[in-house]
Amino acid sequence: MHFDAEFDVLVVGAGGCGLTAAIAAKSSDQKIQVAILEKTNRLMGNTMLSSGSIPAANTRFQRAAGIQDSPEAMIDDLNHITGEHDVTDITHKLAFISAELIEWLVDVANVDMTLVETYKHIGHSVHRLHSPPSRRGADLMHDLSRTADSMEIPIAYGNAVTELVVSAEGAVTGLVTKTIDGRVTTLSAKSVILATNGFGANRELLSQFCPSISHANYGGSPSSQGEAITWGVGLGAALANMGAYQAHASLAEPHGSLVTWTIIEKGGIIVDSRGCRFGNETIGYSAFAELELEQQGPFYMIADSKVRDVTANGQPEYAELCNTGGVVQCHTLGELASHLEMNENIISQTINEAVFSASSGQPDKFGRSNWGLGPLSAPFCFTRITPALFHTQGGLHVDDQARVLRPDGSHIKGLFAGGGAAAGISGLKGGAGYVSGNGLLTALGLGYLAGKSSVTDFYE
Repeated sequence: MHFDAEFDVLVVGAGGCGLTAAIAAKSSDQKIQVAILEKTNRLMGNTMLSSGSIPAANTRFQRAAGIQDSPEAMIDDLNHITGEHDVTDITHKLAFISAELIEWLVDVANVDMTLVETYKHIGHSVHRLHSPPSRRGADLMHDLSRTADSMEIPIAYGNAVTELVVSAEGAVTGLVTKTIDGRVTTLSAKSVILATNGFGANRELLSQFCPSISHANYGGSPSSQGEAITWGVGLGAALANMGAYQAHASLAEPHGSLVTWTIIEKGGIIVDSRGCRFGNETIGYSAFAELELEQQGPFYMIADSKVRDVTANGQPEYAELCNTGGVVQCHTLGELASHLEMNENIISQTINEAVFSASSGQPDKFGRSNWGLGPLSAPFCFTRITPALFHTQGGLHVDDQARVLRPDGSHIKGLFAGGGAAAGISGLKGGAGYVSGNGLLTALGLGYLAGKSSVTDFYE
């Protein structure tokens, strides 16, 4: 076959996983030729839409803050939420390299990250989330992009990969790209890393693998079309955890931005169109979204001005929502009922029951006992929300070096995967197994492993 150009490592997708993989490969060997192919015309992907939070155990940032943590404790926390699933070995591997990953991101990839000490979020027993100071995944992406540029790693925007090139022996030896104007290019590579995200924007694949969420609103990247699944299956790759996904219970309507779950962790509640609660909100934003999908909306997140102000002070995206009218203040329960067009007696009873539980320390009828800053009090605040799918958690089965596997456990030579293209660590099925930060841990963690392994693999 004729190749138009030759590379050592080609990365498909310029999201958080792809950028990390490319930087990891290039930093492993400055002499090699690394390039990234991106089908859109700019940086995109679910990392860009996230808070940029990555869990890691026993980092130097935790130690400086006096927080004791370990990979074993992190694994226990993850397994407690996710249960058994197809890639528990990846859970183990990611937990044990998580501190190395965070410190590499800061020291080598030049990403500005700090330990999040104002909240733990779902599933974590200690403060182990690390994020850009802004709590915006876009800043993480821009830092990675600048580093890739400084290392002279080209990103070919507007170049959609259409197929993988495979040798007679079954090894991946390159790929074919097509530009928007129809120009086709065939590139060779010793290693190809799939970092194409999941299949959340592909309704056909969702209906096949995640039917319960296939008709929900989608809040993730529109470029998540599942190409890696199609290519991998065509090469005989194994799939894993295909029914798992990360949903979010609080996408603001009509603003479209995420309402941080910190509101819940500091004492907020969620009610349906009648003004009634219908579950324990502290089970997490992904698990609670499943409850919302079983109810009649619209839904409202209710807190008070104290919770609002504390949260807005630490999270700029929520502050922006407040400033653009997405968080409405009401001075009395009557005013709240009027704004929401609810029966005042019902909404008053709902809030008073939550206040009683928070004041008495007794679990409420849903089993909730954690009320953050304490009982809610006037003035109250509310935001209209809706549940949404954000990204799928199933994908290609990879080993602990991010090599794509066949059902018999052998790996496809020259092919690696990470992020949404690879199977995640959020359980077998549904959204209840998602622990905060799982998506980015898998994206950047497997990207880091794939980048390094892609180089050592072709030297073996």
